[in-house]
Amino acid sequence: MVNFNEKLASYAAFTEAEMKKYNQQTPESAYQKDLIDVMNYSLEAGGKRIRPALVYAFCEACGGDWKKAAAPACAIEMIHTFSLIHDDLPAMDNDDFRRGRLSCHKAFGEAMAILAGDALSVLPFGIIADDNNLSDGQKIRIISRLAKAVGRDGMIGGQVIDMENEERTDVDESNLRNMYRRKTGELIAVSCMMGCICAGADDETVNAAGEYGYRLGLAFQIVDDILDVVSTSEELGKPVGSDAEENKTTFVTLFGVEGAQKAADKVTKEAAECLEKFGNNEFLQELTEMLLKRKN
Repeated sequence: MVNFNEKLASYAAFTEAEMKKYNQQTPESAYQKDLIDVMNYSLEAGGKRIRPALVYAFCEACGGDWKKAAAPACAIEMIHTFSLIHDDLPAMDNDDFRRGRLSCHKAFGEAMAILAGDALSVLPFGIIADDNNLSDGQKIRIISRLAKAVGRDGMIGGQVIDMENEERTDVDESNLRNMYRRKTGELIAVSCMMGCICAGADDETVNAAGEYGYRLGLAFQIVDDILDVVSTSEELGKPVGSDAEENKTTFVTLFGVEGAQKAADKVTKEAAECLEKFGNNEFLQELTEMLLKRKN
């Protein structure tokens, strides 16, 4: 039996090694050295690498070779990183720290942070298109789903709802669930779906993986709401209490810490039940439980 922590660490190490290959300086990119350095500053800031791990784990669960899923796994981590860079900007959440060190705009200035985020939003699609491990059909399926998950109806659309909610006093649970599904759930769900596609799974299986991902994403975001209230800046690696400062309605403001925890427990249980189609994969079961109990 493979140790969960060892497997998660091996997934993360593999992702980091592959990302360095995808975003290294070449003779052709000599004039872009500063931009590449800034991109790597944020890519190398650490983090749990959960989204790549989901790509690999679902690829394996569907009978595929997880190392052949490197392109979409690195792509989703780059897109996630781009979202964090832009999230931290003064025009958005205005956070000075990310993962325990200066956020990108604090270290390199707002203009360079915006451009590094922009670069990390488009590079992933080229990485997938140029990959030698995927068929043309797999690339099209992955790029189509990924573009939808990131764009207007996905993560970016969710961010817009999040900002608009700061000016509202009537935000309810339905609104929050919709916003969280887009802002957080879409990238987590598409990670699961891409892993299945890498293994050659059919659409029914791919969509089943997505349903797990949406529930996991909702639980993940509710736990974030709780940690913003009960954790410390040292534990989180970023400021706490920012939700209240920015007048954000969260599961905690609607239901209190205890109510939010109950909601997270319920959604996590639903996510775990979705794994029955994948043979109750032990690694994915442990990952689901770990994200519910995380402290950062």
